[in-house]
Amino acid sequence: MKILNIKGFKTALTTAVVGFLPAAANAATLDPNDFVGISFWLISMALVAATAFFFIETTRVEGKWKTSLTVSGLVTLVAAVHYFYMREVWVTTGESPTVFRYIDWLITVPLLMVEFYLILRAITKVSIGIFWRLMIGTLVMLVGGYAGEVGYINATLGFIIGMLGWAYILYEIFAGEASKVAATKASASVQSAFSTMRWIVTIGWAIYPLGYFMGYMNGAVSSDSLNIIYNIADVWNKIAFGVIIWNVAVTESEAKSK
Repeated sequence: MKILNIKGFKTALTTAVVGFLPAAANAATLDPNDFVGISFWLISMALVAATAFFFIETTRVEGKWKTSLTVSGLVTLVAAVHYFYMREVWVTTGESPTVFRYIDWLITVPLLMVEFYLILRAITKVSIGIFWRLMIGTLVMLVGGYAGEVGYINATLGFIIGMLGWAYILYEIFAGEASKVAATKASASVQSAFSTMRWIVTIGWAIYPLGYFMGYMNGAVSSDSLNIIYNIADVWNKIAFGVIIWNVAVTESEAKSK
């Protein structure tokens, strides 16, 4: 029965993906010389592949890790859908799909932050305060960045607000309660995953404020370059982040089964 369920799950997932792709592919014609549009397309395909992988692998891990791996799949699924739309906006209008990008981040970034809470909860009892502090930092970062980028507030002020939210997140995962729980109660594999995840949030996420500063405050980066930079960053910050979750989930599950 378990084999049948896994096969049925894979079939349903494949049908959904295959059914979605033709419509997305026909939405707009991609110019072979449009490197920004090509980057949108390539990354959307990578996100779809990652989604299928994460969802299928939930059948392989222990029950307490399924939520973490499912959330990783949801992050790449939401991002993939938005990337198809962002590609269409770029190809048809030539304008940066800022609104779609922030809608994507408004959903996916909180989910990425939840992963810190989920992997700790899988191994020990943790305070709900960790969850809410990460959510607050995330919302401050995103709202400040969006307001400054679209012109609702001064670009510099938006940058400062966004950086404060990011700093709050970094404090929690490096020196706050989340960091202390990981250091004292987590296994070696979970500690390694937690450490890698927080360095992605530190180094990988630094690409976004750097692009914001160079593009919106300094005017030194074109919209073409800015979109390519953001697109490449999303591969690292979403797909690679999910692979880390997958690795620790599989490692911990296999250790339990021995």
